[in-house]
Amino acid sequence: MAEHSAAPRSSSGTSDAPRSSRRRGLVRVVALGFVLGSACAASAQDAGVEVLPVQGNVYMLASEAGNIAVSIGDEGVLLVDTGLPAMSNTLIAAVQKLSNKPIRMIINTGGHADSVGGNEAFAKIGRGPAGVADGATNAIIIAHQSILNRMSAREGNGVMPVDAWPSATFVDEQEAYFNGESIQIVHQAAAHGDGDSLVMFRRSDVVATGDIFNTNRYPVINLDRGGTINGVLDGLNRILQMTIPKNIQEDGTLVIPGHGRLSDEDDVLEYRDMVHIVRDRIANLIEKGMTLNQALAAKPTADYDPIYGATTGPWTTSMFIEAAYKSLAQGTRK
Repeated sequence: MAEHSAAPRSSSGTSDAPRSSRRRGLVRVVALGFVLGSACAASAQDAGVEVLPVQGNVYMLASEAGNIAVSIGDEGVLLVDTGLPAMSNTLIAAVQKLSNKPIRMIINTGGHADSVGGNEAFAKIGRGPAGVADGATNAIIIAHQSILNRMSAREGNGVMPVDAWPSATFVDEQEAYFNGESIQIVHQAAAHGDGDSLVMFRRSDVVATGDIFNTNRYPVINLDRGGTINGVLDGLNRILQMTIPKNIQEDGTLVIPGHGRLSDEDDVLEYRDMVHIVRDRIANLIEKGMTLNQALAAKPTADYDPIYGATTGPWTTSMFIEAAYKSLAQGTRK
């Protein structure tokens, strides 16, 4: 297991300077358009969904709505997340091009729409894992207990169809064995929300991170669902503990982010450093007694905005700073 310090590392030797980009020979894909630099990259494209072989049993379905990890093997198909409801037919078609075997298992890394939106559609066309629920009409759905709690809530707009609910839940950690490899599902508390999980395909050496790690935007911190910037940082450090760089062992661990390009340990390290630095800057503004508006005016993310920033859309730079500020301010009051 690789070990990493929680302190940021930068090319200049100081903790507050952006690190220069380091690359280790991984076939790169740019943004969500994916410039595939290898003949082995999948050519299948269907209505905005691109299919990329990662390594081992694992493939990645990429779209502007987010990424899905897919395990393909003799036992059938396993999905990590199911995308938005409007994408279900397109995503199902992409999966069926990869394998004609049944969808046996679904793992949700979180409870938001881009993680669980296609649960019902995928589960209904699947069958339970052989030896566990063979012959069942639906694929099994595994998620943290808090996701089931929210989906089955009888208040507000949180109710979802029963077929979309997790049929197997866990609290801290869950293990599975599928398609000839062990799969480790680890809960990460108070990160993107309160139900986040990391999924490690041990033989394939691939980690699916959900929205704890993204390559094209600042972390989404859902305060209403228990998210915190410190939890995101803890999650990124945990991913680094789970990954091995390419120059240390075989081809190294590949990382499928919730959104953005296929990544490796170095990409996670850069992102972790950014989150660590921005967290410390915002904490320093709070210690100086600055209000939220003053913190926004101080632009603590300015040097990272060209990479991760946004002024429009569902998650802007200002929204990130506000969420980080409030999560840190709440901790300070405690």
